[in-house]
Order: sequence, then structure tokens, then C-alpha cells
Amino acid sequence: MKLKGKKEESPNNNESPKGKMTLLLAMVALISGFGSSFQYGYNVSVINSPAPYMQDFYNQTYFNRNGVPMDSSFLTFLWSLTVSMYPLGGFFGSLMVWPLVNNCGRKGTLLINNIFSIVAALLMGTSEIAKTFEVIIFSRVIMGIYAGLASNVVPMFLGEISPKNLRGATGVVPQFFITVGILIAQILGLNSILGNAKGWPVLLGLTGIPSLIQLLILPFFPESPRYLLIQKGNEEQARKALKKLRGWDDVDDEIAEMRQEDRSEKEEGQFSVLSLFTFRGLRWQLISIIVMMMGQQLSGINAVFYYADRIFEFAGVDSNNVQYVTVSIGAVNVVMTLLAVFIVESLGRRILLLAGFGLCCVSCAVLTLALNLQSTVSWMSYLSIVCVILYIIGHAIGASPIPFVMITEMFLQSSRPAAFMVGGSVHWLCNFTVGLVFLYLEAGLGSYCFLLFCGVCLATMIYIFFVVPETKNKTFMEINRIMAKRNKVEIQEDKEELKDFQTVPAGQEEKKEVSSSEL
Repeated sequence: MKLKGKKEESPNNNESPKGKMTLLLAMVALISGFGSSFQYGYNVSVINSPAPYMQDFYNQTYFNRNGVPMDSSFLTFLWSLTVSMYPLGGFFGSLMVWPLVNNCGRKGTLLINNIFSIVAALLMGTSEIAKTFEVIIFSRVIMGIYAGLASNVVPMFLGEISPKNLRGATGVVPQFFITVGILIAQILGLNSILGNAKGWPVLLGLTGIPSLIQLLILPFFPESPRYLLIQKGNEEQARKALKKLRGWDDVDDEIAEMRQEDRSEKEEGQFSVLSLFTFRGLRWQLISIIVMMMGQQLSGINAVFYYADRIFEFAGVDSNNVQYVTVSIGAVNVVMTLLAVFIVESLGRRILLLAGFGLCCVSCAVLTLALNLQSTVSWMSYLSIVCVILYIIGHAIGASPIPFVMITEMFLQSSRPAAFMVGGSVHWLCNFTVGLVFLYLEAGLGSYCFLLFCGVCLATMIYIFFVVPETKNKTFMEINRIMAKRNKVEIQEDKEELKDFQTVPAGQEEKKEVSSSEL
């Protein structure tokens, strides 16, 4: 610690105790991830296995109403709606992030969001008894809204309550629970469990259970200290919450850093999406999250899962056992995402992003070759399997989890909700677009569509290499100063900023402001 007005010799020294993973912080991460992110993943794949039985229900219901069977083209249209309404709802949910988190807080938004999940679960679970398939389609929109909010608010919440040395690990936790949700849906969707004519309503309705658990437990956990201090102006509550999360009473360093961030943003106020797009000081941050989110969703992850069944069948896997192989792929996804939780703080965000997109790029290129030669070269079918597994590994360690971590870290408190709203909207719009056009791409290009995904991965990797900085173990203000240089915005020292504090935290410099003449 140094006396006020003194500048630290090294911004990276560690005189204050390093943040540790307390039991309370771990519980908040687990309850937030399981109660929210789990359902995002669960509903991504929950309708895949019972699809034939659900389509039979659609057809039988239509026949009971009209006395004639449903036209096959109309059934295809209804099923396309059932699938595509989920990402479309996710886009609508992303649009709600900014107003909800600013007015209700991070924890408050997660609690409110559970209403969408519970209502949708009740509707889907009783749809067969009510003899209505329309309610399933409507419920998929509601679940999409829930997932759109959860996918943005959970990483924001966890990023704000974590110490800087654990922010990456807790930021990957939501993605880990997404992969767990996908895997559980695949397991429960097996024909021998709930993926059959009698079990599919129960399978759909189970999604409400995590929300009930979160609704009962989450109220006992603290709100984001940064939200309480910077946006609500309540230092006493923020200090109290921070003491609980850190497990010790001396939180002056972090309070001082929050105050520094608060004062640096007083002139701008809360950013809306429009002001975010027009503010020069956040130009490269905004471009970066858009590029990373587009790369995440347009890199071919849905195509790889779509092709996986055919790839394994061509390699000799019996068609009746393909669903078990799909479950094994889901398990690989879970294990590698869990690995990312443990290595993100040691290797850093940038390395995982480059390695992840690089591995996906190479896998797509080799997979294109293998798929086109597997009918003439016998061992190419096994190379295809290797490519699928390597692609899943690459996406799990970098492309899937890290972009959401970067949104939290590259934006300060006033602009973070709007940034998540933009990033989430891009995420869900790209997801929706891929679902809409992939079948046409596959019909026109066949396996060569993977060359397009290879190009997307390569372009994203090049952008990250030249533009995106390493944010590991840095405060939000330190990251902001790095990006200010990218934006060619002048940063000035304000020697009076910390005058209300008797001490300043180790490794912190005096306040720097954006010069208004440079905006």
C-alpha cells in the first residue's frame, strides 16, 4: 500500500492478498450456472432425440381436429418453427438485458428470468394432455427469451463478483453448465429413458427444476458489489457484499478501484446501445466482441454436430448406436470445457482463443478432405472422426467460453450491459441464421461447406492475433487503458481522483480520463 498521491512503481506487484475461491463465491457460481446456463444447453438439444414422436403428436393432433392427416410440407414447416423459435427468442431475450440489469440488478434479473423458464416448462410438460402443439412452439420462444437473458447476465454477474485472478475461471463456468445441459438432455433423450412416445412431455418439462432450485437459493447470496456501488451508489452494501464474497474484512483496495472506475465514467453516464456504437473510446472493444461472437456461431459448430451422425455411420457404427456416440461427443465437450475452467487463468484468454479457433480451422479443412475421400480411401472415415473430436475440443476450450469472458473484461460498468446486449444479439442472430441457411448450404455445397467455416475460423483467429489483448489478472481499469491506446484516445492523469482515500491499492495508478477533445 502507498500513501495517496504516490504512484506505484509497478502496476503488477502484489502487496495485497490474492483473491481466493471462497465457498460462497463457488456456491454463487454453481447456483447461477446450474439454475440458468444449464437450461440454455438443455433446451438446445432436448428436442433432437424425441423429434419423431413429437412430430407424430403434431400429426395426430391435427388429424383429431380436422379429420385429415397433416400435409408433410406443413409438418416440416411446423417443426422448423419449433426448432428456430428458440434462437429467435434468444435474440429477444438479449434485447432485454440492458434495461433489466440496470434497473433490477444482476441477481434480480436472474431471479425474474426464472419466471420464463417455469412457465415454459409447465406449458411444454402439459402440452400432450392439453392436445395442443401450438403451445410447444410458443414455449420455445419463451425458453429462448430465458436463454437469451441467462447467456448474458450469468457471465456478467460472475465476472463482476470475482477477484481479477479468478475472473476467467468463473467466466467459463456458465459455458461448462451449458455443455452439461446438452449432455444431460442427450442422456435423458435416449430411447430407453425419456426419448420415446410416452416420455417426451416429461423430458421437456424437466427444464423448470433448475429454475425452482435457483429461485429458492439465490436470494440468500449477495448482489454484485460493483452494481451496488457504481450504479446504486450504496458503498455500505457493496462493502458488506464484498466482505462475504472475499472471506475477509479488508476490501479497501477493491472499493477504491471501483470508486476509480466510477469517477472515470461520471461524465458519460450509462451507455445505451446507440451511444455505444457512436463512442470513439469503445470502438475496438465493440468491434472485437462482434467479431468474436460471429466467429463463435459461424465457425460451424452446428454443422459438425449435424454431420457427426453420418460420419460415425460411415465409419461402421451401427445406426441404432449412433445416439450413444453422440452422447460420447457431448461428454468430450463437457470434459474439455471443464479443463478450460482450470487453465484459463494460467494460459490466459488470448492463447485459448487463438488455440481454439486455430484447432477448429485446421479440423474443418482436413474434414473437408476426409469427407470427400472416405468413399475411396478406407481410413479417411476414421480421420473424419478424429477431426470431429478435435473440432469439439477446439470449440470447447476457446471459441465457446472465452468471448463472453472478454465482454465482461473489455467494458467498464457503465457500458457493460449495453455491450452484453450487442454481443448477445449477435450471438443469437448468427445462431438463428445458421439454423435457417445451413440445410441450403449443405444441399448446394455438400461437405465443401466446411471450407466456409474454415475461412471464418481463420479470419477470426487473425483478428484476435492483431487486435485482442491479453486481459488475464488485470483490473477493469487497466484493461480500459490498454484499449484506449488501440482507440487512439488520450488518457490523462487526474491527481485529485483519489483524494478521498487514505490509501490506494497496490498496483493501481491514479485516475486517467478520456480527453473530450479526442472523442
